[in-house]
Amino acid sequence: MAMWNEFKKFAVRGNVIDLAVGVIIGGAFGKIVSSLVNDIIMPLVGLLLGGINFSGLSWKVGKAEVKYGAFIQTVVDFLIIAFSIFLFVKLINTLYERVKKQEEVKETAPTLTKEEELLTEIRDLLKQQRETL
Repeated sequence: MAMWNEFKKFAVRGNVIDLAVGVIIGGAFGKIVSSLVNDIIMPLVGLLLGGINFSGLSWKVGKAEVKYGAFIQTVVDFLIIAFSIFLFVKLINTLYERVKKQEEVKETAPTLTKEEELLTEIRDLLKQQRETL
């Protein structure tokens, strides 16, 4: 019974739930990136390379078939996926920095005391009187 209670404490803790959400979202994001690479980017890369598909390249050594083209295709896919994720993370970081700067500007805006407000009003009134003369 003590082990069951310990397990419940562990499973309901925030870190475990955050990790589970991260894994689920990561899996979904992986599908999005794979679709981006396979359905959008790779056809364009194929056009640029003259329609070359590396996955069919292989050689035979005796009865064994070495599929080096599939390896090359996997490496190209990895590089495109890594670059896509880099761009996405860079975009998120840029947006995060903008929001952070806006919050800092709001926080650093000086609040005037009553005395400073009165002095500012007096200054503004004196400026108006000088302009009317």
